[in-house]
Amino acid sequence: MTAGTHTGTTPEHEAGAGFPWAALAALATAGFLAIFTETIPAGLLPQLSTGLGISESAAGQLVTLYAIGSVLAAIPLVAATRRLSRKKVLSAAVLTLLVFNTVTALAPWYPLILVARFIAGAAAALVWGVLAGYARRLVPDAQRGRALAVTGIGQPIALAAGVPLGALAGSLVDWRWVFAAISLAAAGLVVWIGAAVPDVPGRPPSAHLPLRRVVLLPGIRAVLVVALTWVLAHNILYTYIAPLIAPTGPRLDIGLAIFGVASFVGITVTGLVIDRALRATVLGALTLMAVAGLTLANPMLGAVPIAMAIAVWGFGFGGAPTLLQTALADRAGEHTDAAQSVFVTVFNLAVAGGGIVGGAILAAHASVPVLAWTALGLTLTAFLVVLARRRVFPAERTAT
Repeated sequence: MTAGTHTGTTPEHEAGAGFPWAALAALATAGFLAIFTETIPAGLLPQLSTGLGISESAAGQLVTLYAIGSVLAAIPLVAATRRLSRKKVLSAAVLTLLVFNTVTALAPWYPLILVARFIAGAAAALVWGVLAGYARRLVPDAQRGRALAVTGIGQPIALAAGVPLGALAGSLVDWRWVFAAISLAAAGLVVWIGAAVPDVPGRPPSAHLPLRRVVLLPGIRAVLVVALTWVLAHNILYTYIAPLIAPTGPRLDIGLAIFGVASFVGITVTGLVIDRALRATVLGALTLMAVAGLTLANPMLGAVPIAMAIAVWGFGFGGAPTLLQTALADRAGEHTDAAQSVFVTVFNLAVAGGGIVGGAILAAHASVPVLAWTALGLTLTAFLVVLARRRVFPAERTAT
């Protein structure tokens, strides 16, 4: 068996039917739900603070505990479930989100809600650990990048919509109803997965490599280094976008809307070109990110250039997770799920690192543009790694 060979094929794949839009849309919705559940408390901080009798800082820990759950659970959960049916694993993960969002909606005690958020974060890690390999196994090799792009489209939508929708919902109804609505959406998604997503088997024990050996497969570490530096650069900018654009840029809500729309366009375009121009797309996206970072480092340019830089940044980064997951899966082959669990961990560490590094920069420097210069340096590092590793990021995807 070669590295990319299936252990089983789906009915759609065997029949040569059309592109499985409904199945991949369900997977995309699972990704959306995972990210939306993570970000929604940020838009509800005042309501959470008042309703639970805690500070807004303490309410913000609902996001932190979710992220910690994802970081700690990704590798062991994916390893423990890799022999199981992908459909059962994904359904179980979404059901766990349903249960613990319901606990969050009903629990009267803040500590219990923190526990629920930690477990929900672990379930989200399992969702992300499964999605990439699952999506790729629903289509022929030539469509795998496109399938991953469709599956990944829920992420930028959730990132762009989570906080503003949370704020809007919190102004209309009690915050507990927001989490109840997420639980209801999760219930509907479980039904959708059952009806529209073909099952694929887990991997047999003979196909399992120890995680250390998976990470040592050719090209895996290079992709992880690019992921760490690129996502860290993005999150330094995104976490501290408010002080970055405050001097001369657009209003924060407008800036976030620009970023969200541009990200959606970016991942859409990525899906159209990824299978035939992987290397050029990665290098092009990093170049756009670098241009945006350079512009954001010079706020005296004014509101219009800063708004344009935000759009360029969103367009460039929108397809980044899909590009990185495609390169990683092409290198990992049948060990994609294991490699993906490491990717989820690295990705979440980079998200947390954005807040830590950016905060340290702000504490040490009076000049806010240093944030953008730091992000630019990290982006250029990622660019150089991609440039040097032609086999890891080939001009065109080839069957593995």
